[in-house]
Amino acid sequence: MKKIATLALIVSSLTSLYTFANSQLINPESTEETKALYKNLAKLNGKVMFGHEDSLAYGAKWWGYNSDGSFNSDIKEVTGSLPAVFGLDIGGIGLGNEKNLDEVKFSDYKRYIKEVFRLGGVNTISWHMYSPIDQHHSWVKNSYVKELIPGGKHNTELKSYLDAFVAFNEDLKVTIDGKKVWIPIIFRPWHEHNGDWFWWGKGHTTEDDYIALWKFTVDYLKDKNQNNLIFAFSPDRSRMDIDDFDKSYQYGYAGDDYVDILGYDNYWDLGHKANTLSVSEQQKQFVKSLEKLTDLAESKNKVSALTEGGQEGVTEDRFWSERFWAGVFANHKTSRISYALVWRNNNEDNGKKGHYFATFAQEKNAPDFLKSYQNSKTVFIKNIPNLYK
Repeated sequence: MKKIATLALIVSSLTSLYTFANSQLINPESTEETKALYKNLAKLNGKVMFGHEDSLAYGAKWWGYNSDGSFNSDIKEVTGSLPAVFGLDIGGIGLGNEKNLDEVKFSDYKRYIKEVFRLGGVNTISWHMYSPIDQHHSWVKNSYVKELIPGGKHNTELKSYLDAFVAFNEDLKVTIDGKKVWIPIIFRPWHEHNGDWFWWGKGHTTEDDYIALWKFTVDYLKDKNQNNLIFAFSPDRSRMDIDDFDKSYQYGYAGDDYVDILGYDNYWDLGHKANTLSVSEQQKQFVKSLEKLTDLAESKNKVSALTEGGQEGVTEDRFWSERFWAGVFANHKTSRISYALVWRNNNEDNGKKGHYFATFAQEKNAPDFLKSYQNSKTVFIKNIPNLYK
């Protein structure tokens, strides 16, 4: 029986690899490097890339790059390597601001993106968009979407915000061996829409209007020939029914022709303060939600990812080995995600202390994080395969 089960697992894995090897981006005009990245994300074969938001921009105890132009990273201080995936947010770009909502210069972000790409890593962009109508931040609970989508009286303002992103994105080009390369970007707009904390979220807009917003965004960027983008869909786990995952996950889903990566944001199963379930029950649900996410992605011939998550302050001992990676590598289904990105390490001089989601030197779980880094199945810059060929 054990041999039969093992054979079935091998056949299942090979079938999965064959399916993903033939997966296609929703934009047929995507650059060769972007196509290569997408296919290689699908072929990591049980290895998972670690990602960290703003990892080169600032850390718990530092800010920005060094006077000699070299870069810092909390992750590198602990492990000797940068993460494989670098996340950043462009909230504020539509206002014409010099800096994003967390005070990082957009010009610096361009430097970080190019450095990550030069080292073989992956860049992903989210957008906590200020309202194009009245410039309120993302967390205002007003209903703007109806007026921003086609037919709405403020659709032109949304276009101007998207144009600001286009201008930023057009500058993400480098020359390698005499060839100009447009850096591929995993673009993750309108995230966590199934919650009510953002103005584009459930309760402030209808599902149909949200879908119209998503479709307009994708179509507009494709029409502007933004051929380096991979579009990631990322609802929030806390608002999903674990027992009816597929249906609740696909609230607001614009269809397979409008999404490349099926992701989700998961703080809920990783020790969120509002989750009253026991640690063991949360862990079971973390594993189950990953299994259902990757099953759904495979059924659609899509790549999957844990696009955002973690535990604020990493308060639990051995969080990385017994919670985070234990769930990601629980079985062959959970480890089909391409990457797992945790949120930022807030600079302690620029906001509240304890608002961090990775690790840093002298942090109590740094040794546990280092142990996870030494796991052959975790992917950081130091052991990342060539994803762009």
